[in-house]
Amino acid sequence: MTDRRPSRLLDTFLAFGRLLHRLGLDVHPGRMIDLTEALTHIDLRRREDVYHTCRTLLVHRHEDLAIFDRAFQAFWDRHRQRSNKRSQRAGADDRHGPQGAGPPRIHIDDARDRDGDATDGIGAMRTWSDAERLATKDFAEFTAEEMRVASAALARLDWTPGERRTRRWIPGRGLRLDIQRALRRSVRTGGDLASLPRRTRRRRERAVIFLCDVSGSMDRYSRMLLHFGHTLGRRHRRLEAFLFSTQLTRVTADLRRRRIDQAVTAVSRSVPDWSGGTRIGEALRSLRRPATKRVLYGRPVVLLISDGWDRGEPQTLRDEMERLQRAAHRVIWLSPLAGTPDYAPLTRGLQAALPFVDDFLPARTLENLSDLAVHLNALAAR
Repeated sequence: MTDRRPSRLLDTFLAFGRLLHRLGLDVHPGRMIDLTEALTHIDLRRREDVYHTCRTLLVHRHEDLAIFDRAFQAFWDRHRQRSNKRSQRAGADDRHGPQGAGPPRIHIDDARDRDGDATDGIGAMRTWSDAERLATKDFAEFTAEEMRVASAALARLDWTPGERRTRRWIPGRGLRLDIQRALRRSVRTGGDLASLPRRTRRRRERAVIFLCDVSGSMDRYSRMLLHFGHTLGRRHRRLEAFLFSTQLTRVTADLRRRRIDQAVTAVSRSVPDWSGGTRIGEALRSLRRPATKRVLYGRPVVLLISDGWDRGEPQTLRDEMERLQRAAHRVIWLSPLAGTPDYAPLTRGLQAALPFVDDFLPARTLENLSDLAVHLNALAAR
């Protein structure tokens, strides 16, 4: 009988290599071949041997060690869980069990810790088992069933835009002395200052503003991007969501509904100009109205999703983008057209807006959104 150990081993660690690549590590295909060869010379049941072999061949920068450690922990835990389940089902004589020729095929489809929360700080902790074949498929070609699979995959991602320092001071290990607290304590010691308490700035989770174009030119992508907004709202409590075409509509409450189908239906009813024209500048100007301008407090991260086709005046868009960049911590423009062959941002609207955009990224596949999650988490780390 043909020995299937090399193929199973290759499948297993290629999945791990894809995970590391999505997390931002520079994993060369040649190193994966070297790793597969090296692992045939060690005991795969010994975690320490597998760990040090993978780390030696796959990690090239010191700053990647923490990400690698957490990724490997989730990878090994999933491998152990699946091995135990297969051993229980197949019995002691199962050739895929712990005493067999090699480890079972692994998909890190959950990678959750003991409390059930997503693994912290890694971003995308999943090699999309069911959605892997959809990772590079254009959203415009998705069926309804594929949208549901993709939405479940997006729910596995970790969106961490970071924290901001507020103006409020709280007790902590800061550099400033808390004089008022020191004086209150001195009352109990007869006026003597027994200790010098300190204070620090209070930190809050940074807000995210989700601005999505639902004009006619975006119609092929709007539904899937609403799934993205729904997932983002479920995972990030400080999210404000707006849709725009010729005018701006706030849909924060609608996107927070528990079920995605209910959220999409509610949003469709709330937006009066769905699939209409596009006036991005006027929509951004509406963001500064008294009823909505408070969402810009605290310098949020702005995710603006649009293909850049605009019927408004370029100067209006330029002025509003300049104001938006001054008010935001970071402006990230996501375009479904970016990343396609021979694409160049040559429309009048994009030419006016791009000088005030911090990151111009594609948003047409699941892989693009996975990369966005890693990018946001990297911003939070910095």
